Amino acid sequence: MRGSEIRVLGGRPGGVTTLRMDDGLETRSRLVVVGNGMAGARFVEEVLERGGDEQFCITVLGDEPHGNYNRIMLSPVLAGESHEDEIVLNSHEWYADNGVSLRAGVRVERIDTAAKQVHADDGSVTPYDHLVLATGSYSFVPPMTGVRREDGSLLPGVYGFRTIDETRAMLEATGRCTRAVVMGGGLLGLEAARALQGHGLQVDLVHAMPWLMNAQLDAEAGAILKKSVESFGITVHLDVLATEVLGTDSVEGVLLKDGRRLDCDLLVVAAGVRPHTDVAVRSGLEVERGIVVDDQLRTDDPDVYAIGECAQHRGSVYGLVAPAWEHAKVLADVLTGTDPDAEYTGSRTATKLKVAGVDVATMGLTTPERDDDEFLVISEPKRGVHLSVVIRDDALVGATLLGDTRKVAFLTQAFDRGTALPEERIRLLVDLSDGVAEVGVAEMPAESQVCNCNGVSKGDICGAVADGCASVGAVMDRTRAGKGCGSCKSLVKQIVEWAADGDVAEDASASWYVPGIPLAKPELTAAIRTQDLRSVSAVFAALAPGGKEDAKSKMGLTSLLKLIWGADFVPQKDGEFINDRVHANIQRDGTFSVVPQMKGGVTTPAQLRRIADVAEKYEVPMVKVTGGQRIDLLGVRKEDLPAMWSDLGMPSGYAYGKSMRTVKTCVGSDFCRFGLDDSTQLGIDLETRFQGIESPAKIKMAVVGCPRNCAEAYVKDVGVVAVGSGKWEVYVGGAAGATVRKGDLLATVSSAQEVMTLTSRFLQYYRENANWLERTYDFVPRVGLEAIRAVLADDELCADLDVGIQRSIDAYTDPWGQDAADPATPGQFRPALPLVELPKVPVR
Repeated sequence: MRGSEIRVLGGRPGGVTTLRMDDGLETRSRLVVVGNGMAGARFVEEVLERGGDEQFCITVLGDEPHGNYNRIMLSPVLAGESHEDEIVLNSHEWYADNGVSLRAGVRVERIDTAAKQVHADDGSVTPYDHLVLATGSYSFVPPMTGVRREDGSLLPGVYGFRTIDETRAMLEATGRCTRAVVMGGGLLGLEAARALQGHGLQVDLVHAMPWLMNAQLDAEAGAILKKSVESFGITVHLDVLATEVLGTDSVEGVLLKDGRRLDCDLLVVAAGVRPHTDVAVRSGLEVERGIVVDDQLRTDDPDVYAIGECAQHRGSVYGLVAPAWEHAKVLADVLTGTDPDAEYTGSRTATKLKVAGVDVATMGLTTPERDDDEFLVISEPKRGVHLSVVIRDDALVGATLLGDTRKVAFLTQAFDRGTALPEERIRLLVDLSDGVAEVGVAEMPAESQVCNCNGVSKGDICGAVADGCASVGAVMDRTRAGKGCGSCKSLVKQIVEWAADGDVAEDASASWYVPGIPLAKPELTAAIRTQDLRSVSAVFAALAPGGKEDAKSKMGLTSLLKLIWGADFVPQKDGEFINDRVHANIQRDGTFSVVPQMKGGVTTPAQLRRIADVAEKYEVPMVKVTGGQRIDLLGVRKEDLPAMWSDLGMPSGYAYGKSMRTVKTCVGSDFCRFGLDDSTQLGIDLETRFQGIESPAKIKMAVVGCPRNCAEAYVKDVGVVAVGSGKWEVYVGGAAGATVRKGDLLATVSSAQEVMTLTSRFLQYYRENANWLERTYDFVPRVGLEAIRAVLADDELCADLDVGIQRSIDAYTDPWGQDAADPATPGQFRPALPLVELPKVPVR
């Protein structure tokens, strides 16, 4: 670049920042990266870490208009488990802050290798001294009649599954579509099928090969995986091709080669990927399956390199992220001169992931290839488990773990590092606890890869600890370990604790109430009150770093704001869980569960008739009595919810919320010959008072008329036990679910009114001081029973607690009656639910 200015494009789309140079001339080499995906952006990071910003003027061209994001996590975004904000790796601001020119939304057309210029579709010409192609891959759409329109674009309703824009478009489509066909039974296809099925769509999965994930699994493992996938309600069609896409204006179905027709209004093509090599071909570079490179990732042009999924090295093209990270490191070493002789010699790929809810780990061979290969298989189809290892010359050359990946740590080390194997091979799969196969973090070689997604070794983690990273979170931020699929987080924690010799600092964020606001709950509550912040967006604007919204924080903030402001809270639908948005509990097949309120478990013949009539009218698949003494209507279609509530004419039982749910009671003194007091009426009174009040976690109560405990009061968040002479014992912090804990005796009181008062004060103290999603059975031991008793004995503190709980009680409205007549949004009760509400984005 001539002159006294550097133009840095970035910071925001279309923004330009000008930096002036003191000496008037730019002396750095021009490094241009084509591709802003995970490989290209990681390469830039590696260059910067080696001080490359002093050597190079770096320009990145990417054809997507976004910053860099974690493509591995698109499946959780489609499933509604993550928000797209959570998968951003490098925002536009990051590029600007690091002096990197990001030209987002610009597609490169060709390279003039003689003139050393990159020509893009916007007419720009970018000169380079060193050029890196990181163009990645694209979704392969098999040739099918009708899949494309005359202009070459996909028929509306047909999507690939490769980019955030495609994911956004599919999410939008789930709000209007009812049936989906997914083509491809590999990782992406299975994840797409499971995500769409979770949105309530009926899903058919079509795979051209005889078994699922045939590239990673053998036939037996593939059959077990098929059974697990079908258990979710997904229909699987194997060993069959789709030959035609039906529909004129949009997709209406798919025709299979055997003549069957599968109706659908959404078609996802996940039939594999192909390397993006068009630019290289048009530019005259050597291309076979991918762009051919040598051991220093150099193409046949000495100043042009290729990395990631578009590169072909020694005949291999890798479709995984870990080899791309290795490419990035080697090339950064070469270009910066950190290690000019660095070489890439290939990757031994090992992957651990969760496919459609099933744990899978694979490495190397799936079946033996030689007569003298050892092959050990343990298969339990009923349990959904298939384990196998392939051993050659006393070394592990392959392993497959489906449904049970507990042994993956040792097997990965044996595969990568040649760790000695036990003589009794069975120990490889069923027991590593009492032989040489057991390897703790102390014995792991420094080179052992811990995070496959980001290529982080044990040595990298230990180095971060040695450099001063004192907490697990700090190490993860420094090394990126655990920042991909997250399956290695527990191992990362063990290594950090070992490297720090147990002296691990608590992450600063551990005390924050929600991850997006750097404040503990008391300080956050005080700031909200002081600044009069009444909506989630207002809290982010005022208190979040840079005013940035964090999807993971919204639900916790919504709960806290309801607690603080009561009826004066300003609701925002994107700040609620899906259950709270539609006031029903979503089920695994995308339908919903409706539980009417039955205070104290008491009902009437008229209510029962009404429930029966409603169940028949809406063809409810299952009617079940719950453990909370209510009736559950399961399998309800979302579009039927408002009309069903209206027909029931009963309040919501709050079986879905982080709120007070139910008060279970026994018969009590009216009918039971052992009853000491009227537990039924007290339970009804408690449920009436506290119905639906917001809480950090769900609250369940029970009242029993004697210590025989027929309604299980001793193991509830609040349990009340009649002990005679008008006295009641009040227990708190009990649990009888995955955690079992008998509640602590808070106090013995002399009247039902005192039970009401004491319960009110305990609940409000818990609501004000518990962490988000912290149940009472964790809260009570953490705070201490005596500390809680001391608070509830303080008249001044109790006066504030009384006011706080009454504010929430006064704010109660039955959501069923309210939303049945006036939906909060036009799409609130559409036939399928877009868990992330996003605008339509056209897909190229």
